[in-house]
Amino acid sequence: MNYLKNNTRFRYALTMPFIYGVIFPLVVLDVFIEVYHRLCFPIYQIPYVKRRQYIQIDRHRLAYLNPLQKLNCMYCGYGNGLLRYASEIAQQTEKYWCGIKHKSDPGRIFYPPEPHKEYLPYGNRLVYKDFAKKAKKQHKKR
Repeated sequence: MNYLKNNTRFRYALTMPFIYGVIFPLVVLDVFIEVYHRLCFPIYQIPYVKRRQYIQIDRHRLAYLNPLQKLNCMYCGYGNGLLRYASEIAQQTEKYWCGIKHKSDPGRIFYPPEPHKEYLPYGNRLVYKDFAKKAKKQHKKR
């Protein structure tokens, strides 16, 4: 076990398949989220989310990074950017279809997304019914 503690390269090599293996589900997510985004958003008349505002791959241009570091930077830029992009698409969908805050649970830490501040209060049936009535009228106008 001391060998693992003292040999950083070996430990990193052991984790590489797990780190780089995530590229496959990321690409599948990217394809599915983009198809959903491009097909459904126009139907719901939700403005497109601008991909370039979330995914930025530029650190590989830094001359002081070696090729592996450049590859890692490209991977992180894509992976983290894609997850933020997919999250924004999901948030816009949630805002369109639901827009109700989550229940506040004092015994639990929960980090709501920024748009939740504007959502309807949890458990207020009257406010929701009013919202649903207005939304139905708006949908009929479209």
